[in-house]
Amino acid sequence: MRLVVQGRAISVAHLTHIHRLIGGNAQFIQIGEYAYYLPVHSSDFDDVSRFCAEQKIDCALVPDKQRLASFGLCVMDMDSTLISIECIDEIADMMGIKPKIAEITEVAMRGELDFSESLKQRVSLLKGLDESALQRVIEERLTLNPGVREWIAACKENNIKTLVVSGGFTFFAYHVKEMLGLDYAVSNVLEIVDGKLTGIVVGDIVDAQRKADELVKIRDQLGLQVTQTIAIGDGANDLKMMGVAEIGIAYHAKPVVQEQATYALNHVGLDGAIHLLTA
Repeated sequence: MRLVVQGRAISVAHLTHIHRLIGGNAQFIQIGEYAYYLPVHSSDFDDVSRFCAEQKIDCALVPDKQRLASFGLCVMDMDSTLISIECIDEIADMMGIKPKIAEITEVAMRGELDFSESLKQRVSLLKGLDESALQRVIEERLTLNPGVREWIAACKENNIKTLVVSGGFTFFAYHVKEMLGLDYAVSNVLEIVDGKLTGIVVGDIVDAQRKADELVKIRDQLGLQVTQTIAIGDGANDLKMMGVAEIGIAYHAKPVVQEQATYALNHVGLDGAIHLLTA
């Protein structure tokens, strides 16, 4: 196994202390500007985990067999994972009702409200909004999270197919797909009539189960094994898709997601996933 530690706060003093906690003769090897790994034989690293959490450093024990070259599919959430915003919250801001919708979003992402029901509630509040507001969100507010381009480039270099599967909307998911050159995109469709949102979602809602189903469907289409899949997300509605992947990565995620994920990235960008799997 290898202990991977990363974060802008990391220092030689941190590495020295971690090495003392782990013991052994091996030395840390630098794999990125703020990323290092240490070959280890023990899986007992509770003390290291606590220390890193206190120092705002990400750490993970990664089996040696888990390398980028071993994977063939990466499925990712969009809002607050690939991009820095929750699109529906920003659409709501165009109507002056962002706090009301953001509150429902937050409750759903914590897993305290059924996602499908929460989406219907939020979308109904958007009734009457001009569709031009969607383009304004893209032009004025949609930005990629740190390290996203680097992570997608690493996937392409290693022939890993990429899918964005979002409880958000096709207007944004297809934009992100084209921006990053992703292979697939699945998301919800907003009904628009005469240039205005009707407050209705067309077709089946992309909820937690649908996300998991899409991962399995694309995996099988590609002829891949479970061991060749990665899922990345931040909210409770990402847990089922993470559960059917070989590894689930929680990216700046809600506590319930961090607790159930294989690895958590809290202090680095999405390029931190590269260091987890290429050390």
